[in-house]
Amino acid sequence: MYHVLIACDQRVRNNYLPEPEVARLETFAEWSWFECEGGGIYNAEDDPAKSAALVERLGDIDAIVVCHGAPRIDAALMERAPRLKLIGELEGDRFAARIDLDAAWERGIRVVDTTNGSSYPVSEWALGLILISLKQAGAHFRRIIAGNTRRDPALVAKMGGILQGKRVGLIGCGHMGRRLIKLLRPFECNIWVHDPYLPREMAEVVGFTQTTLDNVLGQCDVVVCVAPHTPATDKMLGVREFGLLQPGTVFVNVSRGKGVNSQALIDRLKQGDIAAGIEAFDPEPFPPDSEILQLENAFLSPHMGAVRGEAGRPEFFGLMVDDLDRFFHGHETWYDLTPRSQANRTGSPA
Repeated sequence: MYHVLIACDQRVRNNYLPEPEVARLETFAEWSWFECEGGGIYNAEDDPAKSAALVERLGDIDAIVVCHGAPRIDAALMERAPRLKLIGELEGDRFAARIDLDAAWERGIRVVDTTNGSSYPVSEWALGLILISLKQAGAHFRRIIAGNTRRDPALVAKMGGILQGKRVGLIGCGHMGRRLIKLLRPFECNIWVHDPYLPREMAEVVGFTQTTLDNVLGQCDVVVCVAPHTPATDKMLGVREFGLLQPGTVFVNVSRGKGVNSQALIDRLKQGDIAAGIEAFDPEPFPPDSEILQLENAFLSPHMGAVRGEAGRPEFFGLMVDDLDRFFHGHETWYDLTPRSQANRTGSPA
């Protein structure tokens, strides 16, 4: 039977590894836990003693899954793991802090990453923000709690109407964008996408029009930013870009606030002819003196889209077990980290 080692801190062990998924893993592999409490969400444990202790556990390991707290799995560790065939990252390592990708690829070790587990709740919230913003529901709510409980015809006239049949443009189309496309299907939307890292054949397979950023901004009824924050996307939406939005457009950001020039967004909203659903803002949390708090055409959310109602984050481990199952049964994995996907995350040329 295969042996899987899971290296993470106690919090991840308690909240990310639900018993049903653990039981599913046990149907095809033995597993053990290496507890490591250093590091954080985006960086690796840097204690040499902890790395040395991990090395002692690698001799009979076929796959290692890392998450918060784990040391970096570098070339030296890989050399001490003769049976290692797969390295998995559960969540958070968007810039490969815990895995030396080049070293793994050189050795033919498969690397998978299920950080996309957050795409499930976030894409749902993106759809919610689209619907809220199309109805100017945030503005209606502000007026109701202020005591003005009647429907305002002038405000209704500004509404974008229904989502059915609208042209929806996505800026970025990774796991989150593709999941949102699935949720939009019942509304029969015309989907346009700008993402320079996508292989062209994906447009036909998934079913969207691949186009330029300017086309998405200037010709779509709804624009949703789901692009990662990288050096290439930092403040990519500024005065010029928001100037392309047509009156009546809905803008939604469920990605990272730093991809947007916040003042440019505020200035565009102050013109009063667009609406926005803002899940991510720069800076976070929303400054109490920010003008955006006073704009009734902006529905604001405190970066909570990935948060579930109950404790735990079960999607990440469930997806990892899926890929481990595929891999150990001779099938292709779904969530590979490749040079193309890593270029997307770092903002390097595709």
